[in-house]
Amino acid sequence: MSPERDEYLWIVWGNNIYISIMTKIFKRSTIEFKEDPKRIDNYRLFTAYPRLSTVTESKNLVFDLRMLNPGQFSFPYHFHRNAEELMMIISGSMTLRSENEFEILSEGDIVFCEKGERGVHQFYNHSTEPCTYLDVRTFLGIDVTEYPDSGKVNILPENEVFEKTSRIGYFRGEEKVAEKWNDLKNSQG
Repeated sequence: MSPERDEYLWIVWGNNIYISIMTKIFKRSTIEFKEDPKRIDNYRLFTAYPRLSTVTESKNLVFDLRMLNPGQFSFPYHFHRNAEELMMIISGSMTLRSENEFEILSEGDIVFCEKGERGVHQFYNHSTEPCTYLDVRTFLGIDVTEYPDSGKVNILPENEVFEKTSRIGYFRGEEKVAEKWNDLKNSQG
């Protein structure tokens, strides 16, 4: 998939010419959905490929067009510590699980999830038809995603997943710093 049309802004500065791509348009007829092969049963979510934010080289937004088939969940129940997220239902219907409720979402509905625990969410397609939605998330270099149901923490974009119960004190293992320095000095002669 590639954008149907690019608009360019030409900037001349001294002897240099800079080109800035201003607009990328994605036509629905050119979008192909693919399933991530690493997904497991119950989480068979399809995403437009290549990823839209990758094609546009977006610096501060991650955005994808997603398709959730009947009987499937989007992602494990989660929230982002350092990202806001916005989803718009393009077609179909699905159920949102949020902090204390379940809400049926339909075509045209928009969901905003603030960063932190109050923005916790998960989707389930309760219907008999696929649900397509636009998923937009801020990206400021690194995010930590928590999964309350399973007690996991994920560091993004590296996708390093840990159990939250393995949390340790900041200075654990640092008590002998002076000895370490002396050993390093002595080894250098």
